[in-house]
Amino acid sequence: MSDSARLRVAVAAPLAPELCELLVALEPRIELLVDQELLPPMRHPADFAGDPSFARTPRQQNAYESMLDGADVLYGIPDVDPVALARTVRGNPQLRWVHTMAAGGGGQVRAAALSDEELDRVVFTTSAGVHGEALAEFAVFGVFAGAKHLPRLREQQRNREWSGRWMMSQLSAQTVLVLGLGGIGASVAAKLSALGVTVIGTSRSGASAPGVSRTVHPDDVAEVLAHVDAVVTTLPGTDATHHLIGRDFLAALRPGSTVVNVGRGTVVDEAALLDALDRGIVGFAALDVFEVEPLPEESPLWEHPRVLISPHTAALTDLEDRRIAELFAENATRFLDGAPLRNVVDTVEFY
Repeated sequence: MSDSARLRVAVAAPLAPELCELLVALEPRIELLVDQELLPPMRHPADFAGDPSFARTPRQQNAYESMLDGADVLYGIPDVDPVALARTVRGNPQLRWVHTMAAGGGGQVRAAALSDEELDRVVFTTSAGVHGEALAEFAVFGVFAGAKHLPRLREQQRNREWSGRWMMSQLSAQTVLVLGLGGIGASVAAKLSALGVTVIGTSRSGASAPGVSRTVHPDDVAEVLAHVDAVVTTLPGTDATHHLIGRDFLAALRPGSTVVNVGRGTVVDEAALLDALDRGIVGFAALDVFEVEPLPEESPLWEHPRVLISPHTAALTDLEDRRIAELFAENATRFLDGAPLRNVVDTVEFY
């Protein structure tokens, strides 16, 4: 670092002035490099790309890059652009740490195509865990919606149809498989367990979480698929998780199962999911993330009667920006004190 007693942090992503003040209040050893005129205005909380109409003049762009090149640490990926990240890493030999706003910031780091030496020199962290509670609530909502037959209720109300009575599922009698027991998965498990749900979780390390009655290795997940009523995936997008929920996975489920995705869109093979929905293997799907975003207008998912689409917004709350700032300040203290950082990106699998 440029000064062992100080940490020069360049604000590369939009950050409200009061949260800039919060960073320094929480960790006074931060020397904050920020110029609000060089950052795009936010249209809503967590809008780290900012207003798309924003453009810097050549003078402003030079000032922005000079600020980034004089920092030990970046708060955010410049312009949420992997190319700009690569430029900064190569243009600033003193850069030691970059914090990404996204929980899945590893994908952005991968896209920067940095060399092994650059990945060794700079540590990357994500905002994983900040979104856990909000995403867990959406996941529980999705499981509830499947158990209580939301598509049928919506259709009958739309048609003003007072049908005969039918049996709904009771959550406390259900078993739900939670794929991934990281921050989001652990929160999902705790909330479902509190409702009386039997929770099975997957973990490569074997670590469990409160509320999980059984933990299985991902390689052994086929053993439990026929015994679950719903699947919630919180998994990151990696080579190992790509299309994990595919034809074989879905074919092994109990007919009428619910599928909820609050992880990454690439985990679900959307063509296989649509086929499973049409054949009744999947009774309902609640999806916050997709293989391609925005979801193309021609996607059959838009019009499927038993699919609920959320435009990658389930994590967004008015508390997100502050929580990220608090996480960063905690990590800044750890960085200065030589302690391990939270949420370090695995630069092999990039999650």
